[in-house]
Amino acid sequence: MSEATDRPADGDAWADACAEDLEAEKARRRATYGPPPASAAEELRRLVDAVAGKLGSFSSPLLGTAAQGAVRQVVQQAKSAVEPVIERNPEIFDHLAAAGNELLAAYRSAVESQEGRWTRTTEGADGGAPHPTDTPGRAADDPSDPRDRPSDGPSTGEPIDLD
Repeated sequence: MSEATDRPADGDAWADACAEDLEAEKARRRATYGPPPASAAEELRRLVDAVAGKLGSFSSPLLGTAAQGAVRQVVQQAKSAVEPVIERNPEIFDHLAAAGNELLAAYRSAVESQEGRWTRTTEGADGGAPHPTDTPGRAADDPSDPRDRPSDGPSTGEPIDLD
């Protein structure tokens, strides 16, 4: 008999070795980079708890005890409404966070494009278009001509084109 058939077959040995390696790698990464970031659902839970704690800590003489009790009740109702949603659908919050990042990237791209138009100089920055003073029959550096004044950027009253 060969050596492979002499030993009892352990079908989970490979899975066990892989799991051990994965745990060792996770431990190494935690030691190097710190704990992994929390999920969006966990972050929402922390936010709700922080807001509830902050609202619960307000003790103002202007608010009566009835008003403070009402605030505590509203906070408890909000927590009890949010908690089941977080428990049942934690992946939704990850998707919402990713969608928010995509929207932010699209907005940032639009704003950077508009800023590029605002800060572009008239000489050569627009791909070789003629300078306003190159117009025939027009005196260069005419202070009464608005085309010779420097651009004021976004304060010119020109609307931002986000399309």
